[in-house]
Amino acid sequence: MGGKPTLAKNLSLDDPLQFIKGVGPKRADLLKKINLETVSDALFYLPFRYDDRSQVKKIIKLVPGEIVSFVGEVVDAAVIRVGRRRKIFEALVQDDSGFVRVKWFQFNETYMTEKIKVGRKLIFSGKPTHDKRGGGLEVIHPDTEIRSDENSGSLEIGRIVPIYHSTEGLHLKSLRTIMKNVVDNYKNLIQEFLPEKIIRRYKFPTRSEAIQRAHFPPNDASTKFLDKFQDPSQARLIFEEFFLLQLALAFKKRHVEINEHGQPFKTRGETIRKFLKLLKFDLTNAQKRVLGEIMGYLEKKEPMNLLLQGDVGSGKTVVALIALLTGVDNGCQAVLMAPTELLAEQHFLSIRPFCKALNITTELVTSSGTAKEKSLIRNCIEHGTTQIIVGTHALIQKKVEFFNLGLIVVDEQHRFGVLQREAIGKKGLTPHVLIMTATPIPRSLALTLYGDMNVSFLDEFPPGRMPIETKLFYENTRDAAYHLLEKEIKEGRQAYVVCPLIEESESIDLKAAIDVSDELKSRRLPNFKIQLIHGKLKKEERQTIMAEFKNGGIDVLVATTVIEVGIDVPNATVMLIEHAERFGLAQLHQLRGRVGRGKHASKCFLITSHALTDDGKARLNAIVKSRDGFAIAEEDLRIRGPGDFTGTRQSGMPLLRAGNLLRDIKLLELSRREAIDLIEQDPQLEAPEHVKLKDILHHTFVNQTNLMKVI
Repeated sequence: MGGKPTLAKNLSLDDPLQFIKGVGPKRADLLKKINLETVSDALFYLPFRYDDRSQVKKIIKLVPGEIVSFVGEVVDAAVIRVGRRRKIFEALVQDDSGFVRVKWFQFNETYMTEKIKVGRKLIFSGKPTHDKRGGGLEVIHPDTEIRSDENSGSLEIGRIVPIYHSTEGLHLKSLRTIMKNVVDNYKNLIQEFLPEKIIRRYKFPTRSEAIQRAHFPPNDASTKFLDKFQDPSQARLIFEEFFLLQLALAFKKRHVEINEHGQPFKTRGETIRKFLKLLKFDLTNAQKRVLGEIMGYLEKKEPMNLLLQGDVGSGKTVVALIALLTGVDNGCQAVLMAPTELLAEQHFLSIRPFCKALNITTELVTSSGTAKEKSLIRNCIEHGTTQIIVGTHALIQKKVEFFNLGLIVVDEQHRFGVLQREAIGKKGLTPHVLIMTATPIPRSLALTLYGDMNVSFLDEFPPGRMPIETKLFYENTRDAAYHLLEKEIKEGRQAYVVCPLIEESESIDLKAAIDVSDELKSRRLPNFKIQLIHGKLKKEERQTIMAEFKNGGIDVLVATTVIEVGIDVPNATVMLIEHAERFGLAQLHQLRGRVGRGKHASKCFLITSHALTDDGKARLNAIVKSRDGFAIAEEDLRIRGPGDFTGTRQSGMPLLRAGNLLRDIKLLELSRREAIDLIEQDPQLEAPEHVKLKDILHHTFVNQTNLMKVI
């Protein structure tokens, strides 16, 4: 009956967890709640911290707050009633050095009385605390096991114990047992794909060894390094995850450089010189530097693919217009795409006077307007009589055809998904693309989402920008906030009041913009001109309101977040945000950036309820303390995670299972360098030692259409 075992032939990393020992249908449903459905999911579901229970101490050596294991004999045990309904299971445990109490507030009485018997020796593991009742120490809800010669195989005692994120109904002990069964039975199926030279260079363990050690580390491992995700096993798994992503991005970028040919532009032409003379101000050094970079990319034969990051108010619109005019100077049509009608309208109204002075035709394309109006606009675009087109996602509709689209600017890119951005790109013959954002993206996230793009930064504000003081007000100090707002208006300034909803919601108790507007008119500010603006108004109404506000005819503009970007009213010095806890940090920073644009000092008031979560408090404190958009973006990423930051889930970002974009930035940059080097050496991954890597790459990004079309 000898020979090699055949069990592995029947196993696959795609096996459903339901059929793993200790799972079954009910636990399989619970595991789905934490996104664990297959063996592969479980293998890469790493512990988030570790308890060192490898050292067994005497009771007299127990220290409050320190997780520890100890052996003791039960000398007393009983169920104690507290009040009518509450019960506690309490036991007194001793060894030859002293006594300690152990307690359970949630327990099965039959199970506990059977297991925690007087005279029985048990191994306990937990965190001692001071016994408030009678001095000494107590341990609440310790893990327990009956002492025997077989404890060497325990998952709970006498070892470094992995702690996983779980879900209600799935006990951590059960999850740990499931993980042990998965790792033991499937680790030999884990195939290596990293190039041998990379493994040697960084002294990485094999992939199988890394999985084994990350889940169940040996007792000589450092919990300090494990908890910081700096153990060699964890570093290996984090690196490979980043490496695959960076390799896919490098692959795509190389593909574009080799296979996609655009129209090289002649730059710094006559139209640009005329435009610069029309400006009433000088460009900042940062704007000049970024424009130099943009012109360099436009002059190349491969299409520009550039991400321009600039904080609120750094002057991106002027840069975008110069890029658009360069396209027109080269006989091409140019497009500026914005995520909302209001922002598209504001862009259109701001560039139209310049275009008119330069004899350049422009059109606005949104979903608004009559069928006849829209048909006429589409006809002008299709026949090339319109040179610069500003619009929303309506531009990507099939009905919109371009005569010779040569350059695209996408503003506030995080509002568009990957497929939407690609759809507008397909309207032309590999046009140049400039993507802009006023939502600063942390370097780590930029490398992950936009690793196939070049990146430029506008890191200087125009001279004269005033600082913005940010204050936090709670519900009971709301009147103080509005008093300060009224004081500013009496001094001749203007203000915004922003609310999360247009109408009152039955499910979410928020102040609606309509109600706030009515309250300001009737009670708080009856002697001032109050006006409401929101996305459901007709285009003409919105434009009239914004023009009146800009001209000083409106004192307070009550709005939803439609005014988040694109509005520039120098006399507006107060931004008051209702229910600030409902907004993300990036959005709050954007809203705050609507003020501070004139010669007067500006203020941002955040009004919130007292019932804040810890994350909510952290968000609002971050926005109060900092005016640095990138520092705020880092904090937003830390609090909310990469999946929610700036809508990256809908942008097609693969979920990270081991890596953390903030914690592991060094490994991310290391993996990027290795990926770029590898693609330069073997552009198609055709070398024999890279065949497996290419297979894994294809399998990993099978659903990422924007990457898979070139891999």
